[in-house]
Amino acid sequence: MKLHCMIVDDEPMARKGLQEYCAEVDFLDPVTVCDSPVKAITLLQTQPVQLLFLDIQMPRINGLDLLRSLPQPPLVIFTTAYPEYALQGFELNVIDYLLKPVAFERFMKAVSKAHSYYELLQRPVTAEEAPSYFFIKCDNGLERICFNDILYAEALQNYVVLHTVQRRYVTYLTFKAVEDYLPEQQFLRVHKSYIVALSKIERIIGNDIMIGTQNIPVSRHLKDGVMERILKDKYLKR
Repeated sequence: MKLHCMIVDDEPMARKGLQEYCAEVDFLDPVTVCDSPVKAITLLQTQPVQLLFLDIQMPRINGLDLLRSLPQPPLVIFTTAYPEYALQGFELNVIDYLLKPVAFERFMKAVSKAHSYYELLQRPVTAEEAPSYFFIKCDNGLERICFNDILYAEALQNYVVLHTVQRRYVTYLTFKAVEDYLPEQQFLRVHKSYIVALSKIERIIGNDIMIGTQNIPVSRHLKDGVMERILKDKYLKR
């Protein structure tokens, strides 16, 4: 599956370098090149583009504003000489953030992420086949998360922390989006800031759930429903 690419950059040498890199990658289609974001906006309305290489500091409209203006943006890789824009790129869910001058090895890592993510988005899911994993944006890249590895999810201001068997992942998502995506057969919201994996619960003490060494509070107004869900058909008593 190939990705049709567009390069938007006002620097001729930067455009030429990215064109040459793209020509060496078999899963990248012929490249559309723009020297200004104004031209890019027009072309994006008429040409199919799956991957956009986007400079940030450009005249009239910068790359951040261009991306924000697109109602349905393609996958985006920022290419810039300014590392201070990394957080804004992260918040806009770009695939990767390449600092100029871009090394080919780093370029390949970024486009491989984009290709894998695009294939995941295009892959049909049948009624008989439920996904066992998903991808999240984390640390300027995409991380694969297996449902079975998740211990619990925690809301942290504008971010969500996914605690897994291996490590913790901080991602820029709403807690509601995570709750809606996690399979309700496997996960349960027990507090305004916590969703737990039912199979990972080890102990229940008072108003706390224990997963490993972590105490997770249960909201008072949710406790009856939480206990019924956790203990249903699984509470052996005299």
